[in-house]
Amino acid sequence: MTRGKAVPETVTVHIPFSLVKRGGRKEMRLPDGASSTSKTDNTLVKALARAFRWKRMLESGEFTTIAELAGHEGIAPSYLTRVMRLTLVAPDIVDVILDGRQEPEVTLARLLEPFPMEWRQQLERFG
Repeated sequence: MTRGKAVPETVTVHIPFSLVKRGGRKEMRLPDGASSTSKTDNTLVKALARAFRWKRMLESGEFTTIAELAGHEGIAPSYLTRVMRLTLVAPDIVDVILDGRQEPEVTLARLLEPFPMEWRQQLERFG
């Protein structure tokens, strides 16, 4: 199996957080000194983190196809591709989600629906 070279123009997004279990639920723990005045949507943050992780795994050549990666992750390829589309969301929207300042109607289900590729149109749609 041949693997492609990593593209040097890629951007790496580092989101410093860890997941901890509390009362049977997973909760995001921010690094020391970070304050959160608003409630982050852990589901959205987790999906964004997965999307960028999967993109990195494909670009690095660790996996050559979406089907191979989906098999490794134990999920359907169609779900993996829908979640990976989150890497195309405007950076301003990603920042708002990570800060927990998104509008209540901005949910993972809504973001997994087809959305415009132009960032300006995304900002109009998701506010």
